[in-house]
Amino acid sequence: MEIEVKKVAELARLSLSKEEAILFQKQLSAILDYAHKLQALDTTDVSPTSHTLPLKNVFREDQVIPFDCPEEIINNAPEAEDHMFKVPKILE
Repeated sequence: MEIEVKKVAELARLSLSKEEAILFQKQLSAILDYAHKLQALDTTDVSPTSHTLPLKNVFREDQVIPFDCPEEIINNAPEAEDHMFKVPKILE
């Protein structure tokens, strides 16, 4: 477990003292033990949920609204070229 704590700290660019590493090792071990207990539960009759509350999103219908002055939008861009947004090149 000590190796995992050191690896996570390295990936997160954290410098841990010996005491912190021991503390986090204990905490990580407790979390993983609890996860193993959860895996042992029989959930065959439990339906999957994406949220614990019965929420429903309310969306409005999309509407096309004519806009007569595209220059106003282009003028807000940091850079523009030929009436289009100019963005940094990401592909060669």
